[in-house]
Amino acid sequence: MNPHSDVNDIMRELRERYRKQLPEKLAQIDALWEQIESSQFLDKDKMQIMHRMVHSLTGSGATFGVSALSATARMLEGLLHGLDQLDDKPSDEQLQRIMSQWQVVKASASQMDTVVSPPVPGLLQAEHVSDELVRNRRRIVLVEDDLVQARNLALQISYFGYEVHVLHDVSKLQQVIAEVLPSVVVMDVVHPEGALAGPLGYASLSEEIRYKLPVFFISSRSDFEARLHAVRAGGAAYFVKPVDIGMLADKLDSVTSEQEIEPYRVLIMDDSSALANFFAYTLGSVGMQTRVITDPSLMLQALSEFNPELILLDMYMPGCDGAELATVIRQQEAYVSTPIVFLSAETNIDKQLAAMRLGADDFLTKPIEAPHLVASVTARVERSRILRSFMVKDSLTGLYNHTKIKERLDFELARALRQQRPLVFAMVDIDHFKHVNDTYGHLTGDRVIKSLSRLLQQRLRKTDIVGRY
Repeated sequence: MNPHSDVNDIMRELRERYRKQLPEKLAQIDALWEQIESSQFLDKDKMQIMHRMVHSLTGSGATFGVSALSATARMLEGLLHGLDQLDDKPSDEQLQRIMSQWQVVKASASQMDTVVSPPVPGLLQAEHVSDELVRNRRRIVLVEDDLVQARNLALQISYFGYEVHVLHDVSKLQQVIAEVLPSVVVMDVVHPEGALAGPLGYASLSEEIRYKLPVFFISSRSDFEARLHAVRAGGAAYFVKPVDIGMLADKLDSVTSEQEIEPYRVLIMDDSSALANFFAYTLGSVGMQTRVITDPSLMLQALSEFNPELILLDMYMPGCDGAELATVIRQQEAYVSTPIVFLSAETNIDKQLAAMRLGADDFLTKPIEAPHLVASVTARVERSRILRSFMVKDSLTGLYNHTKIKERLDFELARALRQQRPLVFAMVDIDHFKHVNDTYGHLTGDRVIKSLSRLLQQRLRKTDIVGRY
């Protein structure tokens, strides 16, 4: 069964529900416009509501398969723009233009798209490596023409739990990969065939292999040309000889780890529940956790309960616009660095920049294609996670730092008390560590600390929390 079929069914149901509710929305705007037009004076509040309702059609039409509605509503929105700031009622000519465009909008509401893009962005689904590669996660191929260096490097890598297959001839790489089925290739840049034979040889492999199989380059060369060719060949890392085995092992661990990535948490704030749920299901279809709110006054409660990694905000909402809400969020110290992305049909660049100056990180224009939404959110959250890791991780070991481990301890103690469950906290000391530093130097001492941290990470359970106090 297709794991995304249920999501597609939900998306279709949301589209159908939107289309059924559309006549009622149009009737509400119709009634509101009659009140505005028949009034002797300009009612600014009603004009603002009218503008906001038309703005909602601009952002939602194409999303739910009525592209003509978005296009015509955007033109009407342009006619309405700024009228709520007038002191007097619009002229008869302005009212006539608005009325004519409104008739066009209503007519376009019945023009359903004949082809609707699938809501699940299939091209963005993670391409998983084959079952064989998963089973051989700790197996790597080392391509090094120098026999002594190859033997020494293979021995050191094997100490970290990897099975190393050494290859001295670049031309046989594709054949060996097919036979060994490794999870990573580590190869020298320079070979007898040329000063860039490593990257050039890897770039000549089939696209499928290069896409699925990460490659790390090692070399005595540290110049820009060598690094550039390594990147063009798809190199995921570059190490200058003599290779720091600890750093190489860390990088190998990062790409071969079986630890599941925690789902991204995205909070969606949009006064249109239909649009908000559509965005939620789109992001949920690629494994993200979402929470939807349609009332800006619930934002602070949602922040504390859900602790999002990214916030999607509508620009125009009743009672509070997106820029104001972004300012409220930024005044909470815990969420100063949380990415905020505006989702709006607003196309005025000056207004977009003004909103971003108040605390937003990006501005996506409605209607937005599902792949674009997923790609934008993914890139923002990934970048945010990297930056946050620098703040909470110890630079030497990669474990939680002193501040973070104390924070997690406080949290776990409170949870244990609340749930009446036992909690174990252990502190591990390295005996005679000063003697190691004094005898062998601090670089050796650092290697001891990193080795211990690696041992703890490999032997403890995924649910255990490890830090450097």
